[in-house]
Amino acid sequence: MESLYLLIPLSIAVAFLIGVIFWWATRSGQFDDLEGPSHRILMDDDGIDDSDETPPAS
Repeated sequence: MESLYLLIPLSIAVAFLIGVIFWWATRSGQFDDLEGPSHRILMDDDGIDDSDETPPAS
């Protein structure tokens, strides 16, 4: 029974900490663009060199 006097305030503190971290994440823009990074990795075209794709003239 005595452990409840420690666990209840500790659980409230942990819940408050999680709420603060979630609030900080939403305010700093962590959830603004959820699909952009997944599309950017598919459209990565930095390694393509256009001069290699032209067929040789015969």
